[in-house]
Amino acid sequence: MKNLTRNTDDDRWLAVLARDLTADGQFVFAVRTTGIFCRPSCRARHALRKNVCFFPDAIHAVQAGYRACKRCFPDKADPQAYRVAKVEKACRLLEQDRPLTLDALAQQVGMSPYHFHRLFKSLTGMTPKAWQQAARAERLRRALMEGETVTASVLAAGFPDSSSYYRKADEALGMTARQYRSGGNHLAVRFAISHCSLGRCLVAESERGICALLLGDDDTALLAELTLMFPHARYESQNEDFTRRVGQVIARVDNPDASLALPLDIRGTAFQQQVWQALRAIPCGETASYRQVAQAIGKPDAVRAVAGACAANKLAILIPCHRVVRTDGALSGYRWGTARKAALLQREAKPREA
Repeated sequence: MKNLTRNTDDDRWLAVLARDLTADGQFVFAVRTTGIFCRPSCRARHALRKNVCFFPDAIHAVQAGYRACKRCFPDKADPQAYRVAKVEKACRLLEQDRPLTLDALAQQVGMSPYHFHRLFKSLTGMTPKAWQQAARAERLRRALMEGETVTASVLAAGFPDSSSYYRKADEALGMTARQYRSGGNHLAVRFAISHCSLGRCLVAESERGICALLLGDDDTALLAELTLMFPHARYESQNEDFTRRVGQVIARVDNPDASLALPLDIRGTAFQQQVWQALRAIPCGETASYRQVAQAIGKPDAVRAVAGACAANKLAILIPCHRVVRTDGALSGYRWGTARKAALLQREAKPREA
């Protein structure tokens, strides 16, 4: 019979209070009032000591009538791999054209809706509903780009009817389906090019918010880049309100501590949206590797795809792809030049070093 490790129950209780990762695998603890057992490092709220007992492993705890915690998975050898597998299965289900409720999705992956929702968001940075909507928007884009009619594209993407499409699809595409199909025809865009601490900066906005923030050294090249993004857009003249918003964006470019409350018009595939959401979660002054970002969205093998999503970013600094580096800490590439990337990281690191 396997024996409990750590010398006494007091020692084991101290490990539980400290959520000591090194104690995982040495014993499990159970809570009499809930009937649940956990690994020592479990992040759940601590029970009272008088209600806690200890077992050498999950098998003994189950034999005593306790159920495994749905947060720390003490009955699994590799709980993180188990969590990732659950989320990956859910992502595949959500990417189908049949809509799923949270309850139905949680049932298919074998978890309670509450714990599943919490786990999914912690690994992907998105709720299951947002992931499903992003996947549906990607199917709609693909169908429209392949030349399908708007009605056929809407149905192929998984919208149950035209009315639900008109409520949601316009937001997903950032324009109407007909405009998207024609490369943004009639889409109204304003833009301005100004000087900033990183050289020249192009700021563009649609009716939904800032849709491009491009850096460079040449105004002509910046304008050409914008035209490639919106080849058939209708470019409108600047006005006083837009000029003020451009000033706010430039202030944010020049100062990492400056806040920016303007809405962003973020367009991309479902996968790109997931990556960009993860990038926005990287704190100022810190970096993450491409592999870490891939792991954060629940797709640890998609390192190259993450790099591609970073390169496709149209909102420099506002979506901080400059904070993603190689595993060895090297800067790697940057859409707007590695010199700018180095300058941004150096500038953001200063407050942390102070």
